[in-house]
Amino acid sequence: MRKYVIIVAGGKGLRMGDKLPKQFIPVHGKPVLMHTLKVFVDWNPDMEITVVLPQEKKKYWSILCEELNFNIPHKTVFGGETRFHSVKNALQCIKGEGLVAVHDGVRPFVTHEVIGECFCVAQRFGAAIPVIPMTESVREMVDENESRSFNREKLRIVQTPQVFKTDILKKSYGYPYKESFTDDASVVEAAGYKIHLVRGNRENIKITIPSDLRFASDFIGEKIGGYIDAL
Repeated sequence: MRKYVIIVAGGKGLRMGDKLPKQFIPVHGKPVLMHTLKVFVDWNPDMEITVVLPQEKKKYWSILCEELNFNIPHKTVFGGETRFHSVKNALQCIKGEGLVAVHDGVRPFVTHEVIGECFCVAQRFGAAIPVIPMTESVREMVDENESRSFNREKLRIVQTPQVFKTDILKKSYGYPYKESFTDDASVVEAAGYKIHLVRGNRENIKITIPSDLRFASDFIGEKIGGYIDAL
């Protein structure tokens, strides 16, 4: 089946505390977003890539691509009011039938194995998302001043890419927006489809705060160093 990926990078990244949105912050000489795109094109060079960008940063992104000789083919669309609206904008670029992944632009550490498994399960069942088990204890808030323990064995941390058959995702995004839509799986589930789980990789963090950038720098540095050592 034909494969597509929507890379969502339309946010402002305010929690990073930097004037530059986190998807454009350089790590080892390249913006985080470029590292993310490369993971997918290395997995499948024939994937059709659509990148969602803030409208005011489209020219900046074009300049970065030119200056850094970043020539991975991709389309760009503008982000919307919410993530839901950003993905809905990007779906207009996908014309054919097949499988479409939706991935956060600031998750550059997803493995090829996880990507492949998500596509494989989505091809079979229609909808697949990667998750990892909780490792810390959690508590449920009953009200402002009271909480109670919660069994973490029943919880999973959701990651991306979230992969769907294109007709399922387009139909799901045809319904009106709800505040309960926190990711693509919640949109698809609300439309009546079952979500199948795939085991993710723990390194597949969403870069959100400064300490995440330090992890990114160390992790990418180790990968680059290991590659050089192998040569």
